[in-house]
Amino acid sequence: MDYKSTLNLPTTSFPMKANLPQREPEWLATWARERLYDRIQELGAGRPLFILHDGPPYANGRIHIGHALNKILKDFIVKSKTMSGYRVPFIPGWDCHGLPIEHQVTKELGPKKSQLSIIELRRLCRAYADRFYRIQREEFQRLGVLGDWEHPYLTMNPDYESTILREFATFVEKGMVYKGLKPVLWCTVDQTALAEAEVEYETHRSTSIYVKFPFELSPSQLASPNGLDIPELATASQVSMVIWTTTPWTLPANQALAIHPDITYAFVRVGDEILVIAEKQVESVVQQCRLPSPRILATRQGRDSFEGLRCRRPLSDGLSPILLADFVTLDQGTGCVHIAPGHGMEDYLLVLRYNAQVPQVLSEPLSILVPVDDTGRFTHDVQEFAGQHVLQANPQIVAKLQDLGLLVGTQEIEHAYPHCWRCKQPVIFRATQQWFVSMEKGNLRERALKEIDQVRWYPPRGRDRIYGMILNRPDWCLSRQRTWGTPIPGFTCTRCQATLMDPALIRQLADLVGQQGSDVWFERSPEELLPAYVTCPSCGNRTFHKERDIVDVWFESGVSHAAVLKPRGPGWWPADLYLEGSDQHRGWFHSALLTAVTTDDRAPYKAVLTHGFVVDGEGKKMSKSAGNVVTPQEVIQQSGAEILRLWVASQDYHEDLRISSTIIKQLSEAYRKIRNTCRFLLSNLYDFEFETHAVPYDHLSELDRWALTRLAHLIAKVRQGYDAYEFRQAFHELEYFCTVDMSATYLDMLKDRLYTFPKHAPLRRGSQTVLFEIIVVLAKLMAPILAFTADEIWRTLPDRVRESEGAFSIHLVRFPTVNPRWINPPLEQNWKRLLAVRTQVQSALEQQRRNKLIGSSLEAKVILHASDEMVRFLQKYHSELPTVFIVSQVELRSGIDTHAENLVTDATLGIQVEVRKADGQKCERCWNYRLTVGSNPDHPTLCDRCLEAIG
Repeated sequence: MDYKSTLNLPTTSFPMKANLPQREPEWLATWARERLYDRIQELGAGRPLFILHDGPPYANGRIHIGHALNKILKDFIVKSKTMSGYRVPFIPGWDCHGLPIEHQVTKELGPKKSQLSIIELRRLCRAYADRFYRIQREEFQRLGVLGDWEHPYLTMNPDYESTILREFATFVEKGMVYKGLKPVLWCTVDQTALAEAEVEYETHRSTSIYVKFPFELSPSQLASPNGLDIPELATASQVSMVIWTTTPWTLPANQALAIHPDITYAFVRVGDEILVIAEKQVESVVQQCRLPSPRILATRQGRDSFEGLRCRRPLSDGLSPILLADFVTLDQGTGCVHIAPGHGMEDYLLVLRYNAQVPQVLSEPLSILVPVDDTGRFTHDVQEFAGQHVLQANPQIVAKLQDLGLLVGTQEIEHAYPHCWRCKQPVIFRATQQWFVSMEKGNLRERALKEIDQVRWYPPRGRDRIYGMILNRPDWCLSRQRTWGTPIPGFTCTRCQATLMDPALIRQLADLVGQQGSDVWFERSPEELLPAYVTCPSCGNRTFHKERDIVDVWFESGVSHAAVLKPRGPGWWPADLYLEGSDQHRGWFHSALLTAVTTDDRAPYKAVLTHGFVVDGEGKKMSKSAGNVVTPQEVIQQSGAEILRLWVASQDYHEDLRISSTIIKQLSEAYRKIRNTCRFLLSNLYDFEFETHAVPYDHLSELDRWALTRLAHLIAKVRQGYDAYEFRQAFHELEYFCTVDMSATYLDMLKDRLYTFPKHAPLRRGSQTVLFEIIVVLAKLMAPILAFTADEIWRTLPDRVRESEGAFSIHLVRFPTVNPRWINPPLEQNWKRLLAVRTQVQSALEQQRRNKLIGSSLEAKVILHASDEMVRFLQKYHSELPTVFIVSQVELRSGIDTHAENLVTDATLGIQVEVRKADGQKCERCWNYRLTVGSNPDHPTLCDRCLEAIG
């Protein structure tokens, strides 16, 4: 007889195979049709606000794996905070102006670029940015990220551009903005200044050189008391300071030398001349330059007599004074640095300091010489090398120094050198006329540093990183020599060249830009832009030229807090959280801090969270050339966005994150196990109605109550993980609960009662009550991470479940709270001990399975030899032990035989496990072995329990 129809076999519409790549787009369409994001916001009306302000990605190209990581992390927070009782609006944004887009557009145009007007080029750039922001928007949505995608903020929108100008006006009003000649990072390919955040440091091979700067004074003059008072110098043919540099091309711009006041310098005789080198570097320089028979004649400290002495410049006329500078080090080189203030910020600041002291040390101010044009070529100020690119002229400069007898030696070195983030070519430092924000005016630096300590940094080391950057940064270069962006709102008098930059006029321009966009600046003449009453404040002239530069895009994105958050009203500003990659300490976090401190005297964020970068499975940087790039598109196509979300949740995102096909495969397997656990739960609730069949807690079996203690711990630990932004904790707790607490333990024990007990048996209904609680809790707890699967589970549950919570989607519900009745420490302790015994029993069963004594564990009878105390403990659970061990019979015996063989012994627990063949015959229906099988002639293959079950 076939008894299958008498069993309570599981059934559910929740499929075993997720088919995520195919099903996820269907969910996205459902969410869009249901206006899910809008419904979430409507439901949150009246709740406290939590604002995670989205840092704008660049609207250029498709999203990469780092973009996916960032947006998924943000979505975890938006969803988990929403489910914690907050209203969490998420306004995505895009950075739409700047060099990368203009570079790409001009690259596509080729020779046609020269035929276009500025307005035509800007329109093409706008179309390019618009196209890619829409592509990226679709790709972000494909990740399951919810947000106000129909109303993003774009830095190229007129209302945003007008805010840029209004914030700029405040900077001007506070006296923070000035125009000056300063060294800036300069890309000679794109011919524009760059921010520190727009360069990448790559390994670069350079020729470093040691060069002599002969003293102006003769050896005998230096030897005298009026010189250095070192008699040994008198017999030398020449005395020279020796410098070391990795940028030979800067020597034509040399203006001075610098030594450290506290370093001891040695006068080293080499042949008939004397070289001055830091004493601690003599041995190194001698080896590198292969100097013959060196002999130290004397030593002097930097501060003793050197300052103000002058040396002859090797590649230009004139004399270079020796200056004292604390930035000189002994890490490499000679302890003497050549100073080119037009090509280095430290050099520039040193020269400014000494120029301010004329005539105390210098007889006349030093020049800020920049003999290099926008393309990186020497100008006619350096006739011998004019027209040559500075980086290509290095070999000729070295040869020239060799011809002049001033080259001491050369050395090839590899070092980190700045490259343009867009064209990937080496950049140079070059002094140009630029617009700057002063870091000292209004104590901006000091105020920003104080605000850093008012912010919570995740991880804490982020605080030190941004603090050091603000502490040491130069003035902020605001101008860029490009076309696609918001204009610098300044005018220059055509008569006296004075600059006109007036806050009131800038705000008027902001009103106009808000109505017509920033193209209006490029379309209209100065006369059309300026009111008729405006005259030059210096000479009274009425005609002006417009500024041709645009605003640094980091200023543009930096004021997003003013453009996006402030207009939306109370509670939006300052943001609760900024979340970006760790590189944004020098980028968006940095610019946002400086803009907000200037205009509002506080940081625009209460907390900042950073993540690492994505590397391949071996921890190596991804690159197309290495062939190790993993794209989000290919992961989604092959495995689904849900697996990508699981990957983010499984990682310690504070460090660099590894990804590979192997890692994705492992996570797919983890997902399968979680899904199978949920499917088991759902499939065993097909005949359960909570309102009708639920069993009160006090009537539940101890096994069921143990499961609820584990569920209580899960709720607490997962919510703790979400609250601390430790998503890996949330994921691992969920994974462990599903695979260990549930699949390998509780659910394994339940199968017998779920399948074989009478449908309405109290034990079965009690377990179903707990299964119901578990699946509802699991769906809610996993929703921020497994956004698609959690909603699929939710909608598989009976309609009345969703109706009772007033939520058609899991993303509309609140997190579960811990039911205090479920927490039962004594019960937990007992079951911890019981499960430890179970582990030993499983080990013994496996041993006998290998010995071919048994196949299935139900073929076994387990005899537990135990201490008296353990027997008393186990006796309380005697009737449940077969269920716990999943065997047919369990017998308890007092006493342990220390000499017994083939028994699994655990001295700590005080048990020995003996496995024998079960007594009786196998029941055809429940597969347990029982002595009662065969006692009923009508059903000779059934045990007494199954006879009762089938009536």
